[in-house]
Amino acid sequence: MAQKPLRLLACGDVEGKFDILFNRVRAIQKKSGNFDLLLCVGNFFGSTPDAEWEEYKTGIKKAPIQTYVLGANNQETVKYFQDADGCELAENITYLGRKGIFTGSSGLQIVYLSGTESLNEPVPGYSFSPKDVSSLRMMLCTTSQFKGVDILLTSPWPKYVGNFGNSSGEVDTKKCGSALVSSLATGLKPRYHFAALEKTYYERLPYRNHIVLQENAQHATRFIALANVGNPEKKKYLYAFSIVPMKLMDAAELIKQPPDVTENPYRKSGQEASIGKQIPTPVEESACQFFFDLNEKQGRKRSSTGRDSKSSPHPKQPRKPPQPPGPCWFCLASPEVEKHLVVNIGTHCYLALAKGGLSDDHVLILPIGHYQSVVELSAEVVEEVEKYKATLRRFFKSRGKRCVVFERNYKSHHLQLQVIPVPVSCCATDDIKDAFITQAQEQQIELLEIPEHSDIKQIAQPGAAYFYVELDTGEKLFHRIKKNFPLQFGREVLASEAILNIPDKSDWRQCQISKDDEETLARRFRKDFEPFDFTLDD
Repeated sequence: MAQKPLRLLACGDVEGKFDILFNRVRAIQKKSGNFDLLLCVGNFFGSTPDAEWEEYKTGIKKAPIQTYVLGANNQETVKYFQDADGCELAENITYLGRKGIFTGSSGLQIVYLSGTESLNEPVPGYSFSPKDVSSLRMMLCTTSQFKGVDILLTSPWPKYVGNFGNSSGEVDTKKCGSALVSSLATGLKPRYHFAALEKTYYERLPYRNHIVLQENAQHATRFIALANVGNPEKKKYLYAFSIVPMKLMDAAELIKQPPDVTENPYRKSGQEASIGKQIPTPVEESACQFFFDLNEKQGRKRSSTGRDSKSSPHPKQPRKPPQPPGPCWFCLASPEVEKHLVVNIGTHCYLALAKGGLSDDHVLILPIGHYQSVVELSAEVVEEVEKYKATLRRFFKSRGKRCVVFERNYKSHHLQLQVIPVPVSCCATDDIKDAFITQAQEQQIELLEIPEHSDIKQIAQPGAAYFYVELDTGEKLFHRIKKNFPLQFGREVLASEAILNIPDKSDWRQCQISKDDEETLARRFRKDFEPFDFTLDD
């Protein structure tokens, strides 16, 4: 059965004309049926008074469709985008963030880059740098399985986009636009690329992403620039289209070439080289973006401090984990820790049986030092967390089980990675994934799929509230918590009839047992786990 296409709308510079835009969307939906998303590029806010926006912000008025917008392109509008990681601006209106990847439950993959190009340091809050573009490319393009993305959203046009194509009107694409965006489009190979800022409409002929007779055929890219909302010349500012996510398409269907396809505009002799020169390999990225610095040479082994073994004789000392503001139940050195539940201790992390666990072998991976979330972990702690996860997967697989890992960074002070084994006979991994997505939808929780080659640090900033779950296949689902969140959500899904079928155990407080019984379970787990215990290795 063919996959039903998603129906999307893309819009150019709104410039604060929210009523004009949303009234137009209502009219389109009344005539043509509902659309799934509205994607806005360019300047969402303008220089007009805020009275109209206040009506949406306070809930007096509401956008008629889930709307995703890019960030500021000038200093004047930076004030509207307080959270660089993205946030809800008003009901049904969400700021995507400075840069990143948005993956819907359907599998649709949207890459976004807010702001205008800046080659100067420090980079203004309304701009992106070569380092930002490099990190986006590194997130996606470094795996052999990468084929491209469904949609790329930028505010500036890509420089040179008019090469080999139809006329772009008054816009000189050899002078206007961003070379960094051109480089990003070259690497990401989006099926659709939307931009704005030039106050005109331009739908370029589709272009190839491969060299004919030299490379295997790939899908084509359609670049569409949109005009500003309510412009007096009535230039097109709203674009409707249907799309089936790339990951769900038949390969032969995906690479079909449109009859009017042209050569790639960014491959003209000399220009691709000049574009590439503007994007240096990133040096060490900030902790909120990557687990590991990207300029490490492949194959070089790191010491336990996270340093390169061939680094300078005066390395930086590894930072100490932050100290808890008061008594902590999970810092291993704390007297509050119930040490009889501890079943294994590593260098930076330890394992403990969960109190009131969903099963006798429900365990927690916890950092020895005080860290609130995975996002805040140092590189050496992350390395050991991953080692524990891999070891537990092998351990549970030997016992006919697959494990589900989840974290809730909300109303908690110390990181607790919950590891729950699920008997293979109970259900398949896809059933577990479907159960999380279904229950999330029922509770109006937006659970997004993270690409397998991305990690949580690329999506969440330190201090941000979130929930994420990792399946035994490596698939991850993520929810950015904006307001409230059900504290027992992860347990409720796993305890449901669809998975473990123990709904009465969804609240850990109803599952507590005596200390003697806990000690018995802990001794049994230590004995069973010993053959897999990597901490015993020399």
